[in-house]
Amino acid sequence: MQESLIKQDELIKTAENVFEIEGNAVLELKKRIGDNFTKAIDILYSCKGKIVVTGMGKSGLIGRKIAATLCSTGTPAVFLHPAESTHGDSGIITKQDAVIAISNSGETSELLNLLPLIKRFGVPIVGLTGGDHSTLADKSDVVLDISVEKEACPLNKAPTASTTVTLAMGDAIAVCLLKKRGFSAEDFLMFHPGGALGKGILYKVEELMITGEKLPIVKENEKFESAVKFISDMKLGCTLVINNEGHLAGILTDGDIRRTILNHKVTESLLVSDVMTKSPRTIKKDELAASALALMEKHSITSLAIVDDENFPIGLIHIHDLLKAKVA
Repeated sequence: MQESLIKQDELIKTAENVFEIEGNAVLELKKRIGDNFTKAIDILYSCKGKIVVTGMGKSGLIGRKIAATLCSTGTPAVFLHPAESTHGDSGIITKQDAVIAISNSGETSELLNLLPLIKRFGVPIVGLTGGDHSTLADKSDVVLDISVEKEACPLNKAPTASTTVTLAMGDAIAVCLLKKRGFSAEDFLMFHPGGALGKGILYKVEELMITGEKLPIVKENEKFESAVKFISDMKLGCTLVINNEGHLAGILTDGDIRRTILNHKVTESLLVSDVMTKSPRTIKKDELAASALALMEKHSITSLAIVDDENFPIGLIHIHDLLKAKVA
């Protein structure tokens, strides 16, 4: 192997070419999603046991990731190495399982040696292959086309675009099964309790909300200018507003204050009720903090009032607290 001198701009162009080839290859998959794909999802969803993912070489490495993604999104799965399968490891397969078999050529010998055993158990096979007329395609119950026009490798040899496409197909399968199962954020947390992915989902609103003496509340008949000073002192950028009965009537935010100053030459006589945002967005204390963040993002706001069943304000949650807790 002879070392070659490549200029920086050539390296950048090469990298860009890889991204273009692989990106286009993945986008081509959209044209192939149809009856075969939905049939594959039905087979995997109906499986009473686990999904056994198998593949050799680079396909096997991608298969391991697909199995891991399936597990983390509510579909039990394991990876079975084809070469080891003929030395006892095939005992992991049961009649309740389904198989995802991966081979770009569809003629990988180690994988083909495993197929008779799978067939003997009557286990359905979803074949991921680029060989439409290959042995794997012929032996599979349903075939998902992962062929690529060319690899990103300039020699068109090293699995690059083909492995990217396979991975994308696996992700599509996992996400579709996730949606079909109604897999929720709480379910996701169960499988990621110790990781960064799960920590944000772990929090409930009541764990992050501002309460007690730190909770900013004013009455709707208070003077606007007095409320502005109160907001400045509390340093939260807003205050909840209650009526005479103590029910939540609105919220007064920095944005409301700016709009009031722009629209009124004189603010001396204004009451909070004149300028507050009425019927503000609220959330219950037992909901997920992630739900609070989603609500804020949807309505382009930075704070939410927490109320009880009788609409009495019991807390306030600010986007800064969510970000600090790494809910995002």
